[in-house]
Amino acid sequence: MSRNLNAAWALSWIRGAQAVLAEHRMELIDLDRAIGDGDHGENMDRGFKAVVVKLDAGAPDVAAVLKVVASTLMSTVGGAAGPLYGTAFMRAAKATEGDLDADGVVAVIAGALEGIVARGKATTGEKTMVDAWTPALAAATAAAAAGSSPAETLRAAAIAAQAGAEATIPMQATKGRASYLGERSIGHQDPGATSTAYLLATAAEAAESM
Repeated sequence: MSRNLNAAWALSWIRGAQAVLAEHRMELIDLDRAIGDGDHGENMDRGFKAVVVKLDAGAPDVAAVLKVVASTLMSTVGGAAGPLYGTAFMRAAKATEGDLDADGVVAVIAGALEGIVARGKATTGEKTMVDAWTPALAAATAAAAAGSSPAETLRAAAIAAQAGAEATIPMQATKGRASYLGERSIGHQDPGATSTAYLLATAAEAAESM
C-alpha cells in the first residue's frame, strides 16, 4: 500500500476514469441539463475516449500521461470542461517529478486546483468543481502529513471530493452558466464537482490495485 505511483498507475487511472465517465455519461448530462448546457457528460465521455486512444502507445512517466490528458481534453472537449480540466491536468503535470509519494499526490491535486482556479476564476461556495477539488486537497494534505501512503492519500482526497460534490446541492450558483438560474440552481448537484469526484475515486482505485 505504500508503493509510489508510477506511469503504470497513471495509465490505469485514466483508463478507469474513461470507463467510469462513460458509465455515468447520462447522469452527468442530466445534472448539467438541470443547471447548464446539458453537454458535460457527452463532453467528458468523448474527451476521455480520445485520451485513452492517445495513451495506447504508453507513456514514460506520470507527467507524460498527465500532459497527454491535458492536451487531448483541450483539443476535443467543448464547453467549460475542456479548458478547465485541460488546465488542471497541465498544472498537475508540471507539479509532477518522477513517481509520486504521498507528498507528490498532494502536489498533483494542488496543481490541478490551481489550474482550475486560474482558468475559471472561481472560489469555494460558488457551486463549481472547485467545491470538490478544495476539500480533496485539504484531505490529501492532512493524510500525507499523518504518514499515509500515496494510495491512502488519494482515497482521502476522493472521499472528500465526493462529500464536496454532494455539498453543492443546497448551494446557489454564482459562477458560470448555472448562475443565470439564480435560486433555481439550488437543489441540484454540480456536474463538474461530480465528475471531479469520479476522477479522484478512480485515481484511488488504481492506486489501491497496484
